[in-house]
Amino acid sequence: MRAALLTAGGSPLEIVGDIDIEEPRANEVLIKVSNCGICHSDTTVQDSGHSVPTILGHEASGIVEMLGSGVTQLAVGDQVVLTPLAPCGHCDACARHEATECGEALSFAKNARPDGTTPFSRAGAPVWRGLGVGAFAEYTVLPASGAVRIDPDVPLDVACVIGCAMQTGVGAVFNTAKVERGATVVVMGLGGIGQAIVSGAAVAGASRIIVSDPAEGRREMASSFGATDLIDPTSDDLVSTVMDLTGGRGADYAFDAVGSAALVEQGINSTRVGGTTVMVGAPPIEENVTINAAVLFMTMQKRLLGCLLGACWPTRDIPLMLNLWRTGRLNLEPFISHRMPLEGVNEGIAKLHATDGIRTVLDIAS
Repeated sequence: MRAALLTAGGSPLEIVGDIDIEEPRANEVLIKVSNCGICHSDTTVQDSGHSVPTILGHEASGIVEMLGSGVTQLAVGDQVVLTPLAPCGHCDACARHEATECGEALSFAKNARPDGTTPFSRAGAPVWRGLGVGAFAEYTVLPASGAVRIDPDVPLDVACVIGCAMQTGVGAVFNTAKVERGATVVVMGLGGIGQAIVSGAAVAGASRIIVSDPAEGRREMASSFGATDLIDPTSDDLVSTVMDLTGGRGADYAFDAVGSAALVEQGINSTRVGGTTVMVGAPPIEENVTINAAVLFMTMQKRLLGCLLGACWPTRDIPLMLNLWRTGRLNLEPFISHRMPLEGVNEGIAKLHATDGIRTVLDIAS
């Protein structure tokens, strides 16, 4: 099959046509990939060079092509949204519907199955399945629990952004922070994840959604998704501006959608007594968050929460987000700034680095 292959850390992806793929094992499915968004997490793996060669791409949709033994919840021909964290369904975490704590689901970070194998190979050598999906390719194999059936009238190019951006951003609002109606929210960073947080906060009924990003176009787009106050951090101090906007009280919730320890610290400082800061973006491994005067953090009863893929349970939250889209409360189409064939993957990655638009979606089937 054709795929965009990473062969060395930091290098462009190569379009190749000689990737071999296994038939699905028990409880797995073979998916014909339709569309896949380009996400910062893909470029993080690309830059690290971890587990090469690998096929990146994890924000995807497609059609079920073949079932492994034991798969009963899907049928050949079903349209599906893929999710990077496929829950095993039988551990303690899964009993609580907490897929992001499931040991098998967390194997996505190894770019392989839980047993360390991969369904991809090239000339007999392993090719790794990037971030648990490996969807910059015509086909992929993954656990059946990582493919959620959607109605046949849902456009697959639109649905794919739920696979990562919407699960992560909207889930951070609904599941991690549990933002209540009337709350005041700060969102730092307005890429795909940040825009999804803004959208989720608007659906949750936040009374004030304060956003910060150096790109004017992204701030304006956030306004269309429900942001009420726009901050340019290159000219205005985030913490003092938030305090001014909230009458000195501070925000109820702050979300770092970039993955920056410095922004996490600003979030802590911009929230009220008892306020919550959520780390949605993944900071570089070498960065540390410093809490100045830890006793003040303690006595002010502030909270700092980690968030992985919006703490989503796929069969609950993906249909929920599609229902919000159907009823006009969650607008997915504007997230897609550019559409390209698989051969345009490196151009799409360049646009991401240049903050050109929100999401580039690859049309794998073209």
